[in-house]
Amino acid sequence: MAEVVCLCNEILDEDLREYLDTHPIDSIEELREQASICNKCMQCQDLVEGEIYLARVRRQRAAGQF
Repeated sequence: MAEVVCLCNEILDEDLREYLDTHPIDSIEELREQASICNKCMQCQDLVEGEIYLARVRRQRAAGQF
């Protein structure tokens, strides 16, 4: 079941994961610059940074790097 990650923009965790899996975002600052997913309210920073980290790990595994 999808959960809301960002309360301000009503971004669902599934949508964020899908975006991160298709865009090589490595930091919350890059996410703020490239998408209207984060508007610097900082309420969801820990959750979003966790998702960014997990997406980076998934990309590395997909590329065969560990």
